[in-house]
Amino acid sequence: MRHELLVGLLLPFLGTALGSGCVLFMKRQLGKGVQRALTGFASGVMVAASIWSLIIPAIEQSSDKGKLSFLPAVIGFWCGILFLLLLDSVIPHLHMDAEKAEGPPSKLTRTTMMVLAVTLHNIPEGMAVGIVYAGFLSGSAEVTSGGAFALALGIAIQNFPEGAIISMPLYANGKSKARAFAEGVLSGAVEPVGAILTVIFAGLFLPAMPYLMSFAAGAMLYVVVEELIPEMSQGEHSNTGVLMFSAGFTLMMTLDVALS
Repeated sequence: MRHELLVGLLLPFLGTALGSGCVLFMKRQLGKGVQRALTGFASGVMVAASIWSLIIPAIEQSSDKGKLSFLPAVIGFWCGILFLLLLDSVIPHLHMDAEKAEGPPSKLTRTTMMVLAVTLHNIPEGMAVGIVYAGFLSGSAEVTSGGAFALALGIAIQNFPEGAIISMPLYANGKSKARAFAEGVLSGAVEPVGAILTVIFAGLFLPAMPYLMSFAAGAMLYVVVEELIPEMSQGEHSNTGVLMFSAGFTLMMTLDVALS
């Protein structure tokens, strides 16, 4: 049990670290088309994970409420949306290819704010993994070991291109390869920390599990709609992003159903 938990909590971080390692072996920055494709893929994974791994189990866990079984999911979902909206407003960050930073005025460097942008959307991913594993540890029939692992694996897969997308531009903007790799890895460090804290917190408030699961879903979907979909749709040939979104969605859906 402890081994499964440790692997599940660290797997998404490993995906980010491996992706960031691309900067050590690749000479050129990823092309815009490749970045759009990878962002679309990550979006699809996150949307499918939000639905199959979080929202549906949250509703199933509230089945004792009858026709109101959707209520905890709705409340938790909106709390997650508003939480990310708050973080978006108070943390200075800069999205990829954007000219103007978001959040309060700051004297932070451009690269630092780019790392903060990736870190910001890694927070709900870490929470999602932590909440699902907390549900599994609690003995919830709606959350299986395979389902929890499927979520961790799906997020790890989509974190691989994210790690490359953050580390390669840092190198292109003047950072050394070692520094770009380190900052790329650092952007994903929030995931295992958030996951562990969430496991501890959720374990203390098991009746709130449906709210917490849908909270993580809302936070992840906020990131997808506010950040990733606009990035995958920029420029020409945005249909590449749509196709990769569909591929990511299909993969995550398949993993969740096949491994549950």
